[in-house]
Amino acid sequence: MQQSFDLNTINKIQFLVGDAGTLERISNVPARKPFCNEIVDFLNELSREIMRNPMCRQYSDVMTFAFWIRKASIVTLAERFHSEDGYTHLGRGLAFHVAPSNVPVNFAYSLVAGLLTGNANIVRVPSKDFPQVGIIAESIKETIKSFENFRDYICLIRYPRDKDVNDLISSLADTRIIWGGDETIAELRKSPLLPRSTEITFADRYSLSIIDSDKYLEIKNRDSFAKDFYNDTYFSDQNACTSPALIVWVGSKMDEAKEVFWKELHKIVSDKYTFQDVQSVNKLTGIYETLYDIEGTSRVKTEDNLITRIYVSKLSEHLMDHRVGSGFFFEYDCDNIMDLREICNDKRCQTIGILGEREILKPLIESGIKGVDRIVPIGRTMDFDLIWDGYDLVTSLTRIVSGI
Repeated sequence: MQQSFDLNTINKIQFLVGDAGTLERISNVPARKPFCNEIVDFLNELSREIMRNPMCRQYSDVMTFAFWIRKASIVTLAERFHSEDGYTHLGRGLAFHVAPSNVPVNFAYSLVAGLLTGNANIVRVPSKDFPQVGIIAESIKETIKSFENFRDYICLIRYPRDKDVNDLISSLADTRIIWGGDETIAELRKSPLLPRSTEITFADRYSLSIIDSDKYLEIKNRDSFAKDFYNDTYFSDQNACTSPALIVWVGSKMDEAKEVFWKELHKIVSDKYTFQDVQSVNKLTGIYETLYDIEGTSRVKTEDNLITRIYVSKLSEHLMDHRVGSGFFFEYDCDNIMDLREICNDKRCQTIGILGEREILKPLIESGIKGVDRIVPIGRTMDFDLIWDGYDLVTSLTRIVSGI
């Protein structure tokens, strides 16, 4: 049963876009058809508004988001998901999105997924006051002035962990999308949904990269590749589920490729990355715990603590439990791709970033592993798509009306 709009509960919420009135009206707005023209136009104008903000250029993740929601990009998406099945497709109604606390722009991608599928959206943004959140929220508020019909389709909120607020919004939602990981999922599931409501959860995951040493040494612009790898890893402190913690080397020139690659990466990290004392302590603790708990591991000597490398002679099912982040990498020399089966059979395994031929992964994937939802080029692991973690978000966030 829907919770009442208790004033004490409402007062716990900070509204970035919308207000208490929006919250009361939002569950009653009509569902729309996926990829309708007005939504596409709104997102295109939002892209322009973000680009007009001079602060935007300081944050590559904001720039990437603005580029992704351009009309040309969305039209391409719409073509991919276009259906001629003879049914009418509509948004499920109201989507309640809970964004992760450590990825600043994820909330915006989730919001767009909800809008494109025809839903009204309440989005809980990260509790940390990321500048990127403010830039996008202010741009949305400005864009909505020209799209009054969308005013009650977007409500961006921030609040501390609070079951009363979770209860209220969950009681309104037709679908709930939780990006926060295992702990957040467990907490939100204490707040019941309506019987017909659905839920999409993005649990704690890990990822890895595969580098073909021969292909790497053929690269002319190794600086560019190092920047791509940096964006996959250091940009989010390896906190993103897509960020590789395990680097798998294949090919005939592993030692030579490693020496060149890590030197190139160190140049980028030294120039761009801010390293905190607490990260150094965490890394040191992670080194000792890994060497003690995981047989056949050894620390590879590095220039400094910006890059930490742990060589792994044999992959263990518990290896990825020792992930630290902040430039902490396991390395494995792979002669047989099926050596990765145990790591990739874990349902927590999400993305493989690869430099080399993807065909080498076919025997592994076709062996029936329960993990691995994405295989993408290194440098593209954080690129958002409407197929994510094995979910087709267009299908999950819409309903089908048959017979008309």
